[in-house]
Amino acid sequence: MENAAHARNEASGNGSHSDSEYDYEDREEYSHPQSPAARTHPVSLVSDIPSAFELFFTRAIRALVLEMTNLHAERTGYGLRNPWWKAGMGEAELRAYAGLLILAGVYRSRGEAAASLWDAESGRSIFRATMPLKAFYAYSTLLRFDDRETRAQRRSSDKLAAVRELWDRWADRLPYMYNPGPDVTVDEQLVPFRGRCPFRQYMPSKPAKYGIKSWILCDAKSSYAWKMQVYLGKNNSASRKKPRHARVVLDLTADLLGPRNVTCDNFFTSYELGQRLLDANLTMLGTVRKNRPELPTALISAKGRAAFSSEFAFATGPGPGGNRTTTLVSYVPKKNKNVLVMTTLPCERPDRKPELVLKYNATKGGVDNLDKLVATYSCRRMTSRWPVAVFHNILDVSAYNAYVIWRETNPGWLSGHRNKRRFFLEQLGKALVAPLIEKRRGLPRSEASLALVRCVHSPPSSVVSAGLAYLPPAPCLGRLVGSDVRPGWDS
Repeated sequence: MENAAHARNEASGNGSHSDSEYDYEDREEYSHPQSPAARTHPVSLVSDIPSAFELFFTRAIRALVLEMTNLHAERTGYGLRNPWWKAGMGEAELRAYAGLLILAGVYRSRGEAAASLWDAESGRSIFRATMPLKAFYAYSTLLRFDDRETRAQRRSSDKLAAVRELWDRWADRLPYMYNPGPDVTVDEQLVPFRGRCPFRQYMPSKPAKYGIKSWILCDAKSSYAWKMQVYLGKNNSASRKKPRHARVVLDLTADLLGPRNVTCDNFFTSYELGQRLLDANLTMLGTVRKNRPELPTALISAKGRAAFSSEFAFATGPGPGGNRTTTLVSYVPKKNKNVLVMTTLPCERPDRKPELVLKYNATKGGVDNLDKLVATYSCRRMTSRWPVAVFHNILDVSAYNAYVIWRETNPGWLSGHRNKRRFFLEQLGKALVAPLIEKRRGLPRSEASLALVRCVHSPPSSVVSAGLAYLPPAPCLGRLVGSDVRPGWDS
C-alpha cells in the first residue's frame, strides 16, 4: 500500500487508539475513501496484528453488539436465572468470544461440537482456559445486533433490519482501509445457511447451494473485499430504474476512482454497463451471455470454425473524452464451442488466444479466491439464526482484510514461510482471548488449561521485583496452544 513504510514509522507501540481515530472517515478531510489522507491514516494505526483486525471490528461496532446483547439478556431475565451473568457481557468477553470463534476456524473445527472443543481430554486447552462452555453457549444464544421491540416496524421496509446498523457500520469502513490495484473483480458470495431467512437464495452451482448472497467488489490481486452488498431479493430492487446487473456493478464502483478495470462475469457484462463505467473513467472486461440483444449474430455461432480461432466485432461511439471503442471477441477454445468476451479496453487481433481472454482469466478470480481463503479457516458455527450467520461472515472477511493490510504494511513478515495466514489468525485469536484469561478468577479443572491460566496470571519474578507492569503473554499462549495439536490437524 502507498506510504506503508512512512506509516509504520508513525504507528504507536501499544496498538491502542481512541474512538475518534477509528471513526476518522466521518471527518470532512476523509470524505472520499481514496483521498490521500484516507489511504495513509488507517495504515498508521496498524502497529500489531490485533490493531489490524480492529480497523474493521471497531469499538463502535463492539459497543453496538454489547448494548443489544445485554439489553436482550435483561429483557429475557437471563441474569435472574443465572447468577454468574452478573454485569452481563463486557468488552473483554466479546473480544474473547470473537477470538475463540477465530481459533475454532484456525483448527478446522467448524463442524465440531463446542462440547468437543471444551473436552478436558480431546479438546484444546485454550478454550477451557478462556471461559466455561456454558458462558460460550450463553453468548451464542443471547447475541443480538438490534432492538427486537422496534424490529417489526423497521423490517416492513428493510429485510436486513436485524443487522442493518451493524452491517452498515462495518461495510462503510471497507473502502477507507485499502487502495485497490489497477484491476478489480465483481462477483457474488454465498454464505452457507439453511435456516429461515426472508432472502435466502438457492444456487445449485455453489457447494453450499442454500445461503445468504452478497455482491462483492474485490481487488483482483489481493482479494481484499473493498465493497459488499447483501442481496435482499428481486422485490427489493424491482422499483429500481436500472437493470439489476448494471445497478450492482455501478453501486459497488460508485466510489472507485479511475483509471481502473472492472472484471465481471456474464451475469453483469453488457454494452450499456461498459458505457456507464467509461463515464466514471473505468473500463470493463467480462464474458457475455449469448442472449444479449446487442450481440451480432455472426459471432454467436461456433459451427464450422477452427479451434483456437477468434473473430472480432467493434462498436465505436462518441464520448466525453473522444471516441469510445467496445470490442467483442468470439474465441473458440475447442470445436463447436465458443466464448464471448466484451471489453472497453484497447486490444489487438492476435493469431491465437486473444490477450483480453488471458487478462480475463488472470483477473476474474478475485471474489472466488476470497471465498476459498475464507472458507479454509472460517469461524462459522452451526446456527438457526441468519443474523448470526451474517456476523460470522463479518468476522471472517474482517480477519482476511486485516491479514491483507498486515501483509502489505509488513512485506518482510515471515518471509519464506508457508501458512502465513494461519499463523496470523492464530496470533489474532490468542491476542483477543488473552485479556479475559488474565481477568479470569475461577480456574479450569484440566491440567493444561490450568497451567495456561496460571502462566498468564503469574508474571516472571524479575518483573515483580522491578515493579514493572506485566503484559501477559504470547509465550504462554503460544507454548501451551502449540503443544496441544492433535494428529491430522494443520500445524
